[in-house]
Amino acid sequence: MQANTKALLQASVAVLSWATVATAFKMAQRGLTFFGLTFVATITAVALFAIYVTIERNWRTISKFRAHQWGYFAILGLINPTGYYLVLMKAYKLLPAQVAQPVNYIWPVALVFMLAMFMKIRIEKRKYIGMLVSLTGVIVISLGASNAGMGDYEQFGMGLFLAIFSSVLWAVYWMVNNQSSSQYNSSVQFFMGFMFGAIYQFMITFVLEVPIFKEGIDQQILTQSILWGVYAGLFEMGIPFICFGLALKNTSNPALVNQLCYLGPFLSLFFIANIVGERILPATYIGLALIVAGIIYNQYFTHLKLHWHFRHNPRRRKFSTAK
Repeated sequence: MQANTKALLQASVAVLSWATVATAFKMAQRGLTFFGLTFVATITAVALFAIYVTIERNWRTISKFRAHQWGYFAILGLINPTGYYLVLMKAYKLLPAQVAQPVNYIWPVALVFMLAMFMKIRIEKRKYIGMLVSLTGVIVISLGASNAGMGDYEQFGMGLFLAIFSSVLWAVYWMVNNQSSSQYNSSVQFFMGFMFGAIYQFMITFVLEVPIFKEGIDQQILTQSILWGVYAGLFEMGIPFICFGLALKNTSNPALVNQLCYLGPFLSLFFIANIVGERILPATYIGLALIVAGIIYNQYFTHLKLHWHFRHNPRRRKFSTAK
C-alpha cells in the first residue's frame, strides 16, 4: 500500500472516530455522572497508551526521566485529560449534543487569541474576519437551540460557557504540549499525560468521594453506559490521536490529511440524530457551516498558517488546526 493511501486511511479512521464520540458522551451519561464518564474513559485510554508504549519499546525512555520531566507531564495531565474532559463532559450534560459538539470545535479561534496574548505572535488583521465568522456560527447555534426550547435556560447558559471554556483549555493544552513535542515520542507523551490524569481522578474519586454512577439506574443501562465510556476512551482519547499522528507522518500532503478533519462535525450530526435521537435544527447546520468556514478561511486564506509543528528556530512557529 502506498504511503499516501495508507495515510488517508489512518486519517479517515481518526475523523470517523471523532465523529462518533459526541454520541458516545450522551449515551454514556445515561448511567454515568460526567465525572464517571471522564474517569472510565481516562482509565481506558491509559491502558491503550500503555500497550502503545510497549509496542514502541519506550518503557526504558520513561524510566530515565528526570524530576523536571515528571513535573512537566504532571502539569500536562492536569490540563488534559483531567481539566479539559471534566469541563467538556459537564458541558455535554447540560447541553444538547448538537450544541456542545460544534461549540467545542472553535478551539482554533481561542488558540489564535492566546498566541497573540501570551506568545506575542502578530496576528494578521484578516484573521479576525475568520474568527468573527466562527463566533457568529456559535451564536446561530445557541440561539437556534435556545429558541427551540432545548434545555433549561440557566443550564443552557452554563453549558455554553463550559463548552467555550473547554475549547480554551484545549488551546492551552496544545500550546503547553507542543513546547516540548519534539523531545518525546508520541506514545510517551500520550501515556504520561493520561497516567497523571488517571492519578488525579483516582484521588478525586476516593478522597472527595465523587460519585461515578448515577443513582437508581437500571443495571442494563448502567452496563451500556460503562461500555460507552470505554468507547469514548478508545475512540476520543486514544485511537484517533495515534492514527492521525501516523497519517501526518506517512503522508506527503499533510494539508489534505488536515482537511479531512472538517468532515468530522458534520458526520457527528448524523450519529447524534440517529443514535441519540436529537432532532437536528436548521440553525445547527448553518452555525456549524459558519464555524468551519471561519476556520478554513483562517487556515488557507490568511498569512499565518496554523500547523502544529514547532521548528528549531523559536521565532518561526507553525501550528495545526487539526484536533
